[in-house]
Amino acid sequence: MVVKSPVTKARSATIASSADTASAVAEATRAVVQEFIAARVAGDTGRLVALFAAEVDWMLAANPAVPWIRPRSTAAECAAQFSELMEYTVPEDARASVDTFLVDGTDAVLMGHLSGTVRATGKSFEGPFALRLTVEDGRITRHHLYENSLSIAEACAP
Repeated sequence: MVVKSPVTKARSATIASSADTASAVAEATRAVVQEFIAARVAGDTGRLVALFAAEVDWMLAANPAVPWIRPRSTAAECAAQFSELMEYTVPEDARASVDTFLVDGTDAVLMGHLSGTVRATGKSFEGPFALRLTVEDGRITRHHLYENSLSIAEACAP
């Protein structure tokens, strides 16, 4: 028979409570990211605006040759990136697949492959991507995208 001291019982309860809290935070993050993906697929910029925080730590490598890649920091600017992307590319050629979806607390990482065609040139681009999102209080506060910017820039060049 094992008898636990009050200190051991309290420590076990604290560990269990911490695990429950961490699991709840990760599930909330996962739910917001899944809603973000659904809004992107649907082209619902209103829903995207609601998902982004008032101020967002947005990072996408500056690329002057690519009109939809520019600094952004507000929810409206971040949501508008989708509309701008559709304006400058051929929507029916746009493809993105997610191979990996990792969540750790408030952070999520999506990895996969994307491709598309630039409307003005008719040239295609493709490559892997990784997207790091942070969700705090139910809103996306960080959006860092790593992609094959060389392929995209080449597709934008006349």
